[in-house]
Amino acid sequence: MSTSALATLKLTTARKPRALPDVVKRRNKLLNKLNEQRELALAQLEGRMYMPKRLRTLRDAATGERTVREMPVRIKAWWWTGEKNETLLSVFYGSKTLELAKGKTAIEIADSKQLVSALDTVIAATQNAELDVLIEAASVKLRDGFKK
Repeated sequence: MSTSALATLKLTTARKPRALPDVVKRRNKLLNKLNEQRELALAQLEGRMYMPKRLRTLRDAATGERTVREMPVRIKAWWWTGEKNETLLSVFYGSKTLELAKGKTAIEIADSKQLVSALDTVIAATQNAELDVLIEAASVKLRDGFKK
């Protein structure tokens, strides 16, 4: 009876990779940050606060013992209002701004209500590996900053 149940499944020979390729790791890192920016923009449109929580290890001053607590984290918005009252959006990888086209580092959005859809477009481009070359260049710049 168990063989008939297995016969209904599509079986394949596959191995789980031990580690993801660096390109995929970087893409996932950028996607996490873009999703946070999308949530922040959505919360701003709806008039609510968005404060994600991270685990932090704190040391008690009196006893000296360490405790792990969930603490809210402030996220800086990647968008701002320009001189002509347009909304401008930059995409960051770490502390580096991605140059989306030659000499272009920001996306101009006519209305702040279109910010979420612009972020959705950037998320889709990242998932389709369109920004991999830009992420790699920013990653190299960041790594060079750590070398002595």
